[in-house]
Amino acid sequence: MRQAYHLSRPQKLFVVCTAIFLTALVVAEATASKFFTAFSLPFTITILGVEFNEVVMTAGVLAFPITFIITDLLNEYFGKPGIRFVTWIGMSMIIFEFGLLQLAMGVPTSSISPVPDEAFNTVFGATGRVIVGSLVAYTLGQLADITLFHWLRGLTKGKHLWLRATGSTFGSQFIDTFIVLSVAFFGQLSLGEIIAITLFNYSYKFIIAILITPVIYGAHWVMDRYLGDELAEELIHAAEEGHPIEVVQGAGAPSE
Repeated sequence: MRQAYHLSRPQKLFVVCTAIFLTALVVAEATASKFFTAFSLPFTITILGVEFNEVVMTAGVLAFPITFIITDLLNEYFGKPGIRFVTWIGMSMIIFEFGLLQLAMGVPTSSISPVPDEAFNTVFGATGRVIVGSLVAYTLGQLADITLFHWLRGLTKGKHLWLRATGSTFGSQFIDTFIVLSVAFFGQLSLGEIIAITLFNYSYKFIIAILITPVIYGAHWVMDRYLGDELAEELIHAAEEGHPIEVVQGAGAPSE
């Protein structure tokens, strides 16, 4: 009798990382249509003729730091093929989310619904535009992040994890943020407002990318302990060389 297939530790790790990444991504997309005031400014700034006395950001930025962490960890252990695979899954899930939202907005609203049709469509209709913009921005941003991460890894010869983690994020997120806001809110916001919110969001992501560096190192340590030093080193080395190994049951990978 054949036994049920058991996932190896690297496979389980990849599944968990992917699940966390996709959850954060979908939540970020669903909440991006809400703007909030991060804090008030002690002075007024003017951007393309528009005055601001407060820093305004989208609620989507609250979940995005998680995607930064997971992207860098997947890059580190599973290389370009691993993170590209997750990137394409992420893009597919954004499309899937968009389809489900269109279906939810299309069905008739019951008279006893606690959320009226107009309110639901106002929120998730805007989210739909965010998702469309994200299909382009997410793909370009992720590919830029992957390319920069591996370029910095080669430049530093595999050293300085903090540099490739933060550097790849800095280089990719301005493109991502500007494209999403432009597509989602064109016609609703002025160019000055779009650029201002892009700069506010990007500045936040810039700071967060620095602050989460200890988290990335901590997660790196936990993953090394879970995999075992020898296997972890083997995965990282293979990812650096651009030829990630296929770790299957019985091929030297610890299982549970």
